[in-house]
Amino acid sequence: MPLRPVEIDLTGPEGNAFALLGAAKQYAKLLSWDDERVNALISEMVTSDYENLVAAFDREFGSFVTLYR
Repeated sequence: MPLRPVEIDLTGPEGNAFALLGAAKQYAKLLSWDDERVNALISEMVTSDYENLVAAFDREFGSFVTLYR
């Protein structure tokens, strides 16, 4: 069974900042990131505004997650 591309509509409930933080933790776990790397990303994501959060998420997971508005 082929995997479907992952898409997140930033205007819907999955685009909520808390949902994106949860997704980041989930994808990091699937990629076997260590706790230090996960915590660094989460800290970066919550340091500034929503656009910063989205940019950090996209930088780390944009190769397999498509974000759209």
